Amino acid sequence: MIHCLNIGLSVLMALMVLPLAAQQSGRGEIRIMEDPRIDQLVQKHILLNEIREGIPGFRIQIFFDSGSNSKVKAQVVYDDFRMKHPEHTAYLSFITPNYKVRVGDFRTRLDAVRFLREILTDYPNAYVVADQIKMPGTE
Repeated sequence: MIHCLNIGLSVLMALMVLPLAAQQSGRGEIRIMEDPRIDQLVQKHILLNEIREGIPGFRIQIFFDSGSNSKVKAQVVYDDFRMKHPEHTAYLSFITPNYKVRVGDFRTRLDAVRFLREILTDYPNAYVVADQIKMPGTE
């Protein structure tokens, strides 16, 4: 649904830019006359970005399990990864009935694959997954 809103906002903004006009007043000043609805669209876009929980990107899934002791196993893998790779963020999640441990916030699949190669000896079943990642520069 958010994707449809983004497309709709983009199309609407493109159509609203057409009536923009600029006039030069002779004193080196430029006045821009624009449709006031453009500011409303910009504010809506800002609001959508604030409520969005990240951006499309990639993570590496290093653990996935359900059943008895899966919570304990996931916590062990999570703690082990954080100790070995403190420079990368780890995420432990539970979506009934599965526990997952995913690591990293990679903008491109290539970056994720590079890091995957580094950790495959410790996590041989790890693989790259598409996920919502944190915005760069936010913690």
